[in-house]
Amino acid sequence: MKFTRDHGLAERRTTATDAKAALLQAYKAAHAAADPEREARMAERAARAEERVKRHAERDRLKAEEKIRAEQEAREREEAAIAAANAEKDAREHAEASRISRVVEDEAARKAERDRRYAARKARQG
Repeated sequence: MKFTRDHGLAERRTTATDAKAALLQAYKAAHAAADPEREARMAERAARAEERVKRHAERDRLKAEEKIRAEQEAREREEAAIAAANAEKDAREHAEASRISRVVEDEAARKAERDRRYAARKARQG
């Protein structure tokens, strides 16, 4: 469609300025109308953010407690394993010492029996 009227630069400039002013007025009107809603939304958003921070802090605290508990359990298991290994070593050493003492006692008993037989033989010969 052809415009019959030739729009000059000044007229286009005033039309653009009027359009910008109308847009600014519409924005201000919408902003003023939505202001109570916006305040409520911002308060709700701040409350949610605060709750999120609390949840994160609680989760971090629980994770730290779990980590400490796991480390303590690992330390207790390690100490129990060391204690069991020491007890087994002590039992082995005690068994070895007992076996050695039995061998020494048996050797002494055999020597005593041999000496008794030797003394009996000397008594018969002499």
